[in-house]
Amino acid sequence: MSENVGRWLGWIGIIVAVVGFFWQPIWMGAIAIVAGIVGLFSPQKKLNWVAIAAGVVALIIGIV
Repeated sequence: MSENVGRWLGWIGIIVAVVGFFWQPIWMGAIAIVAGIVGLFSPQKKLNWVAIAAGVVALIIGIV
């Protein structure tokens, strides 16, 4: 996977997770986690780990 695709997946995951803090946290958190995991196959590791972490936080907010 190219570096640009990984960067886009990371940013999309972060944006979806932030939206998930306010609306549909379980679904948006899960989508952010999946986007981050798929993005881990690119050289952009840190950005995708941030997307995964934000998705987990959104998912926890939705569960609680």
